[in-house]
Amino acid sequence: MYVERVSRLVGAVVWSVGPSRDGAGRVLPDGCMDLLWNDGALLVAGPDTHAHLTGHAPGAWAGVRFAPGTAPGLLGVPAHELTNRRVDLADLWPAAEVRRLGAVVDAAADPADGLEEAALRIAADVPAPDPRLSRLVGALAAGRPVAATADELGIGARQLHRRSRTAFGYGPKTLGRVLRLQRALALARAGVPFADTAARSGFADQAHLARDVKELAGLPLRELLAA
Repeated sequence: MYVERVSRLVGAVVWSVGPSRDGAGRVLPDGCMDLLWNDGALLVAGPDTHAHLTGHAPGAWAGVRFAPGTAPGLLGVPAHELTNRRVDLADLWPAAEVRRLGAVVDAAADPADGLEEAALRIAADVPAPDPRLSRLVGALAAGRPVAATADELGIGARQLHRRSRTAFGYGPKTLGRVLRLQRALALARAGVPFADTAARSGFADQAHLARDVKELAGLPLRELLAA
């Protein structure tokens, strides 16, 4: 069973899921990156541009899902280097540092709690992220156009694109699409009719919503909600 809670790390979520018979699942793009634990191994999930199918990975999992744009500063890796990838933390960090964090997780009664403590220790040693990143996420999540958002932030289009790739793994237009998908799914899951969901989420019409959901999530909206 999947369980999540708000983390003590600002903007983050702590989650866990127990072993299932086949381990199969579908992770939808959300603009975030995760620090993962799976049966003693530490991994990093990069930002996705499409649904990630978990296949048949065995064992229990735990994770800390960082707020969009914050993980690269914590991990010291530009997000675009990890887009659509899952990698061992040992491929990004020195082995001694990975062992130190692993010991923090192993010492906890619950791996999810230990992973959160490890994330808090990482965050204590790095500067706070650029506040313009959270403003960008907030504007795009609210449906603001990219060009207008860039003007409001006082950032040129090219600089905004570079910063977005570093922080989110892709440009602001893709980030806007991902956040619009999440808005639509929240409404549809709450029972809002699909046509109203499309209008309220910023899609041109229901057909536009259907195309984006199929492209980003890999399933038609009705099947996605049923799954």
